[in-house]
Amino acid sequence: MSLKRVVVTGLGAVTPLGNNVNEYWEGLVKGANGCDKITLFDTSKFKTQFACEVKNFDPKAYFDRKEARKYDRYAQFGMVSADEAIANAGIDINSIDPERAGVIWASGIGGLKTFFDEVVSYANGDGTPRFNPFFIPKMIADITAGHISIKHGFMGPNYATVSACSSAANSLVDAFNLIRLGKGDIFVSGGSEAAVNEAGIGGFNAMHAISTRNDDPKTASRPFDKDRDGFVLGEGAGAVVFEELEHAKKRGATIYAEVAGGGLSADAYHMTSPHPEGKGAVLSMRSALKDAGLNPEDIDHINTHGTSTPLGDIAEPKAIVELFKDHAYTININSTKSMTGHLLGAAGSAEAIATILAVTNDVVPPTINHFTDDPEIDNKLNFTFYNAVERTINTALTNTFGFGGHNASIIFKKYKA
Repeated sequence: MSLKRVVVTGLGAVTPLGNNVNEYWEGLVKGANGCDKITLFDTSKFKTQFACEVKNFDPKAYFDRKEARKYDRYAQFGMVSADEAIANAGIDINSIDPERAGVIWASGIGGLKTFFDEVVSYANGDGTPRFNPFFIPKMIADITAGHISIKHGFMGPNYATVSACSSAANSLVDAFNLIRLGKGDIFVSGGSEAAVNEAGIGGFNAMHAISTRNDDPKTASRPFDKDRDGFVLGEGAGAVVFEELEHAKKRGATIYAEVAGGGLSADAYHMTSPHPEGKGAVLSMRSALKDAGLNPEDIDHINTHGTSTPLGDIAEPKAIVELFKDHAYTININSTKSMTGHLLGAAGSAEAIATILAVTNDVVPPTINHFTDDPEIDNKLNFTFYNAVERTINTALTNTFGFGGHNASIIFKKYKA
């Protein structure tokens, strides 16, 4: 059985750097900083008082008041980004087969704010269960996929992927595989997350996972820096339209890049810590290369997971050197989380968009907030510190890793007829 070719025809984003793809990409290239003091709730008693919030997002600009109340913030982000990606792809539901158009949407947590508010309301009451009838539909992690399909009439495969911070990357790999196996023509896939709330910040503080650099929040997300002290929580969404090549050509779609391959693996090591030698990351990247029929020397750019955590930022560069050998030192590596923070279950799709646009535009966005080299990290690697770099990027890889030892790698390449 010959596998079909899959291309990228639409992009959509809601991020701490901007609420559409153009703003997001411009912010990345400029090295913009999405971190600031939290405005969504009172943080005075929290160990961490900053995050990478989505800014100037007014649900009433996208939904009527009654409709907006039915959606958790994470679903609102997801629906807005999917709307942009579908419009960007120029999809007319009346000119495609809706039964071959699907939605795979990810969230690592789902409607955390909805869950928190409803439980707190019950706990502060007299014990009478006065729950909102939209409590469950707003909270569950699969609901955004359903909302997107209902709004746009996509009747093909429809489900959610949940694998912590790898969730959105898993959704993209699934969409890629279903199209090339002939199970559909078009998929909208990606992820959304909105965990900048009392439960999200408090929970990650309890784990000692996020930075507490309250005196200098703008520099708190500092991947690969010696003095990093945890990731910075972000929120937002990224949506990507994958399409079978001949289907895209037939309707005259603009093609951003081709999806070359995807790799998935497990660390099988620890609940929250990566394998210290990056064994799962090596396996994931190697699987993606094999899937794409490429050699390590073919990769020009890697958008790393690069969270700014003490252990993760050591393991991933080790994995890159282990797999790519001497070629590792010619690759432009970066971490866009230095600008956006960590979007958790949405990170994989937001960073896939950054990787796709790097291939399209031959520009690698920078890794900002680097001050001191870490002797435990191979600093001969080119982390693209400080400023964006223009270079020919024929093929690029993006990594996303999650709690539970989940690993996902995706490769994009320039489209050639």
